[in-house]
Amino acid sequence: MSATMLDRRSFLRVSALAGGGLVIAAYFDPVADVLSQGRGGGPPPPPLVPSAFITIARDGRVTIIGKNPEIGQGIKTTLPMLIAEELDVDWKMVTVEQGDLDVKYGQQSAGGSTAVPGNWVAMRQIGAGARQMIVAAAAAQWGVAESELTTASGRVIHAASKRSLGYGELADKALTMTPPDLTAVKLKDPQTYTIIGQRVAGVDNEAIVTGKPIFGIDARVPGMLYAVYQRCPVFGGKVATANVDHLKTLPGVRHAFVGDGGTGLSGGVAIVADTWWQAQTARQQLQVTWNEGPAAVDNSEAFAKRAAEIAPQLPAQPTRADGDVEKALASAAKVVEGAYSYPFLSHAPLEPMNATASFKDGKVEIWAGTQTPANGRRDVAAALGVQPTDVTIHMKRIGGSFGRRLANDFIVEAAWISKTAGVPVHLRWTREDDMGHDLYRPAGFHFLKGGLDASGKLVAWRNHVVTFGPDGQRPAGNATVSGGEFPARFVPNYALFTSVTQFSTPTGAMRAPGSNGIAFVMQSFIDELAHAAGKDPLQFRLDLLAGPLVMPTPDPTAPPAGGRGGGPAGGGWDPARMRAVLERVRDRSGWGATKLPAGTALGVAFHFSHQGYFAEVAEVSVDGSKRVKVNKVWVVADIGRQIVNPLNAEAQVQSSIIDGMSQLMSFEITINNGRAVQGNFDEYQPVRMRQAPRAIDVHFLTTDNNPTGLGEPALPPVLPAVANAIFSATGTRVRSAPLSKLGFQWA
Repeated sequence: MSATMLDRRSFLRVSALAGGGLVIAAYFDPVADVLSQGRGGGPPPPPLVPSAFITIARDGRVTIIGKNPEIGQGIKTTLPMLIAEELDVDWKMVTVEQGDLDVKYGQQSAGGSTAVPGNWVAMRQIGAGARQMIVAAAAAQWGVAESELTTASGRVIHAASKRSLGYGELADKALTMTPPDLTAVKLKDPQTYTIIGQRVAGVDNEAIVTGKPIFGIDARVPGMLYAVYQRCPVFGGKVATANVDHLKTLPGVRHAFVGDGGTGLSGGVAIVADTWWQAQTARQQLQVTWNEGPAAVDNSEAFAKRAAEIAPQLPAQPTRADGDVEKALASAAKVVEGAYSYPFLSHAPLEPMNATASFKDGKVEIWAGTQTPANGRRDVAAALGVQPTDVTIHMKRIGGSFGRRLANDFIVEAAWISKTAGVPVHLRWTREDDMGHDLYRPAGFHFLKGGLDASGKLVAWRNHVVTFGPDGQRPAGNATVSGGEFPARFVPNYALFTSVTQFSTPTGAMRAPGSNGIAFVMQSFIDELAHAAGKDPLQFRLDLLAGPLVMPTPDPTAPPAGGRGGGPAGGGWDPARMRAVLERVRDRSGWGATKLPAGTALGVAFHFSHQGYFAEVAEVSVDGSKRVKVNKVWVVADIGRQIVNPLNAEAQVQSSIIDGMSQLMSFEITINNGRAVQGNFDEYQPVRMRQAPRAIDVHFLTTDNNPTGLGEPALPPVLPAVANAIFSATGTRVRSAPLSKLGFQWA
């Protein structure tokens, strides 16, 4: 629910809780909501009529709904904290429940680090509106002015008469109060916050460590059977023949049938059995032939070779051009060239894809973890030929996602299998299913050339990006570089070219989409230029950010303001804020102040993405056997004026650092004959605990800007920071990932 939804037509709706209590919910004008959501063409969505966000029982306990999917980013704790703060109750009196998919909660999704900025105002207004109604109830009961009353810890206080009442005692009276206009309610002074800004443990922590069944993979329903689904190993392929009759004779197997790759469904064979192990065991006896389709020719090695062939063949029209880059390069005192690349990546969440579905009488009920439950409902409805209103999705906690569960293919499979088999089913992918049928982080190739003048100033930058698309014409999603990507606007002569070659491997968004590969390239090449100029790499960046800015040419490819990377041409992010985080990380890390032992060095990088300003320094040691140890990482961030939950914020940054280290050292998906080669963690190794930095120092600058998201923007800078430190320690410049292919390994 965005702040823009809470317009002047918004007010509160109240109702009695069965058994006593007060239910408080935001209510929206249907016409206004249809207009606000229907922009951009297509039929408008149904009007928003949210149900309760807050329930106050007569004993004073408060239940708050966590409306967004919880994928480990802590949002099930964070958004209720905003409501509870303005409601003015003690957090120990709050219980949080996960909301199912329902229009009454407004927008429900996880991705893009948008939850806090999109709900910062709205959730606080809901809490403040509820508090105002309870105060009005107390004022009416005591016959005093509302202005004479204050609240604290779930009680209304009349200081003059030394009276107080608990919220639960006022629940019935509050039902009779006129709901306020949410846009007019008074919000707290941040100086009086008692919950926001506190280190609050995740509401599911105890359930997680004690093994409570809160994840999608734990779902169980009466009469449920278990399913596996063997997809064609080549993306987009379909079944030619399969021995399904034989499979039906195997122990525990109840159903076996072919999926023809219909709407939203991959071609494959479904096996349904009494237990998952029986279904998986029967799968081993599956004999199937495939019509593999056009993707069978995809090959990572051929893709890289083709990129190298295309590189010198600059297209006629650049993505962006400022000044005269060829002339500037020709007259530069020094020219530096570098060919950079990064591979396809699998999301590899620890909880593999799974969903439980029950189709009956034209309606389907689903229990699953998904980042986009509304899209899941739409996709299931299309695949099963039912109305979206006949699809119910119960949102379960997600054991990792990183963008993978933005897609709902596994949910569609479960729903289709349930309908075909006529029973509720629990579909569970194996690790090999998960890694072999992902929507991968796109691979990319960058061919760069930079020019320095006699003083070491960067005067020219040229980048030819070779990417891919299924038709060989348009780049696949998240495989492009924006015309506003840094250092655009900061170099007088700048050119970005993009070439597209054909490749059918499916791709999708991965934590910090685009930025997770682009930052590695840009900040590594900037480091090359700094060393070539004989300048300190951190000061070189500060000087570059100092401008002056180049007046941009129109760029239709640029993302909206606050987008990934360098933001749109002509704006989108504030260089002064980036300089501030760089200066602070310089000071906190002691950059240049201490002589480090041989083989140990510092590396620096910064990046702007998802509205967050991040600068990072890594201290790295490399021995003679190319064994790498990241000793410490310093992170300084500017994500606005308020950190809602510092405990969770630090955890998000620390996890981003470790995730980025995995990407840099060992994560890679290679495609051979349309198939993913890697299938499990023995071939796709994440950072182990013993390999993690001994310390990750996290520091947030406080600036006069609304808070922004945190799940993604800390990741991109760590890859180039570590790579740049390796160069300073060894003299070896890293231009491709993963490092393991270059002979490096973790110490």
